[in-house]
Amino acid sequence: MILEGKHKAYKINDRVYHCGTDITMSYIGGKWKCVVLWYLRHGTLRFSELKRLIPDITEKMLSIQLKSLQEDGLITRLSFGKRAPFRVQYELTDFGLSLIPVIEVITNWGIELGNNKGEIIEVL
Repeated sequence: MILEGKHKAYKINDRVYHCGTDITMSYIGGKWKCVVLWYLRHGTLRFSELKRLIPDITEKMLSIQLKSLQEDGLITRLSFGKRAPFRVQYELTDFGLSLIPVIEVITNWGIELGNNKGEIIEVL
């Protein structure tokens, strides 16, 4: 980005970002992160509930995405019980909640595009 006639960038936690879009996409980029955040917007969900809501994601990929979102501070992992079977739930942090309006805009844009260029189909 150019500020005051000079090339500048943001540095956050030893990583350099060239613009605000670069920062945002590092947190929500990829195929699944926004989808996971979208489903968590109404409250806590267990791993199995998220998997059921996102049937095309593998368990391994869901686990990777949840860990990444947790490391970025967007979600928190809540563990219940000291012995198996453990109960684990995920929920948005305040930081994660601050992204929901952004994701709503992205979602609405996608819905508009889907309505104009596609069709709604039933999936099994």
